[in-house]
Amino acid sequence: MGPPGAGKGTQAQLLKEQLKVPHISSGDLFRYHLRERTGLGQQAASYIHQGLLVPDEITIGIILDKVLGVSTQEGFLLDGFPRTVDQAVALDNTLAERSRRLDWVVFINVDEAELLHRLGGRYTCRECQAPHTLSETQGGDGKCSNCGGELYQRDDDRPEAVEQRLQVYQTETFPLLDYYRQRGLLIEVPGIGSVEDVNHRVLSALGQLPVDVN
Repeated sequence: MGPPGAGKGTQAQLLKEQLKVPHISSGDLFRYHLRERTGLGQQAASYIHQGLLVPDEITIGIILDKVLGVSTQEGFLLDGFPRTVDQAVALDNTLAERSRRLDWVVFINVDEAELLHRLGGRYTCRECQAPHTLSETQGGDGKCSNCGGELYQRDDDRPEAVEQRLQVYQTETFPLLDYYRQRGLLIEVPGIGSVEDVNHRVLSALGQLPVDVN
């Protein structure tokens, strides 16, 4: 968990390899449905482009379908879901039906001034969806350093949408912190510093817990 621009996707990619679990990204799934112009993608498009949360009935259907496709012998890493308490309850109920549960919820905490700075200069690769900073696009060829794909600024990273996304986060997603804190699942990690620094903090926090992460 974390606000837009906190680095959830970047850390999730690292943890996927470090924990050897499938990575389920709500953003990647939504972008797939948008790109393929599926029925769900068309329903979600108007909300995403305004920086608004997609209604729960659409989001839950997309994500839980993917979660249920993961073998019960495997763990999984959720990135960008749930974002509301209703989504969290739906996830808990679905997992309980399969005698499963969440192990931990990692919250990457970054202050608003830093988030505005990050998001205003964030570009994304059209091919692999890797994030890049504005400085990486200047004086170069505008290509992804990972795969060579074209870099672009997503509609929801433009200034007018960024402020809306942060407002939505404060009002609709922030209550999830209390939901998971009350259940003893929340781990809070400062999100300032290099990618490596934040990753080290996450791994250290998980390593100090009394049970292994699956």
